[in-house]
Amino acid sequence: MNDFPDKVALVTGGGGGIGTAICTRLAAGGAKVAVIDRDLTSAEKVAGQLVGQGLQAAAFQLDVTNSAAVNKVVADVESQLGPIDILVNNAGVSQFKALLEMTDEDWDRVLAINLKGTFLMCRAVLGGMKGRGEGRIVNIGSLLSKIGNENFSHYAASKFGVLGFTQSIAAEFAPSNITANCVIPGLVWTPMWSGPGGMAETFFSSQEDAKDFHKSYTPLGRGQTPEDVAEMVAFLASEKGRNMTGGSYHVDGGAAPR
Repeated sequence: MNDFPDKVALVTGGGGGIGTAICTRLAAGGAKVAVIDRDLTSAEKVAGQLVGQGLQAAAFQLDVTNSAAVNKVVADVESQLGPIDILVNNAGVSQFKALLEMTDEDWDRVLAINLKGTFLMCRAVLGGMKGRGEGRIVNIGSLLSKIGNENFSHYAASKFGVLGFTQSIAAEFAPSNITANCVIPGLVWTPMWSGPGGMAETFFSSQEDAKDFHKSYTPLGRGQTPEDVAEMVAFLASEKGRNMTGGSYHVDGGAAPR
C-alpha cells in the first residue's frame, strides 16, 4: 500500500471523522501528513496516534477562513515536511436552519469555512504545485453539492460552490499536470451525527434509529464509513488517478444521481 512514497499531504479538518480517516489512509500509504484542524488538541491526538504506529505526521492549528494564517501554515508545513504534493480540503461545517430564521452570521460562517476556506487553501498551494509541474487536489463535497435540500440552503450553496470551483481549477491547472477532483460522500457516521448535539440526538429518538435511517437511505442498504471516503480520496491522490480531473466521485451507496 505504498502509494505515496516521499509525498507530503495536507488534510484540513483532520482532527476527527472523515478527516482522521483520510490522514490515516494517506499516512499508511507512505505520505508525510500534515494534520490540520482548528482544534490543535484534536490534530495533535491524530498525529500522535499515527506517529505511534510508525507513520509520519505532524499537527498544525488553523482557521481556514483566515488568509494570513493559511499562508503561514502552508509555509510551516513545507518547512517541516517538504513541498505539498497533495491537498485535501475536508474542513467543513453544517447547520440545520430554516431560511427565514437564518442570520447573516449563519450564512457567512458556513460559506466562509466550506467555500472560502477551500479557495484559500488551494490558492496557497497551487503556485508551488504549478512550479513543480505536479499536484493533487481533492475537495470534499456532499450530496448537497448536487441536490438542494430544505433547511440547508447555506450549506448546499457552499457545497455547490465547492464543486464548481473544483471543476474550474481542474481546467485551469491541467496544463501543469495538476488534478483537482471532488469526492461526494453520502451519509457518513461521524461525530456530526453521533456526537453531543449531533443529528442523531436532534432528529431521532435514539442512535440506533439514526443508524437505521442511514441504512435505509441508500440502495445498498448500508451507511458509509469515513474509511470508505478515505479510500476514494487516496485513489484520486495516487498515480492510479493521474488521468482523472474535474470529476465528482460518489461514495454514497447509490443515494444520489450522478
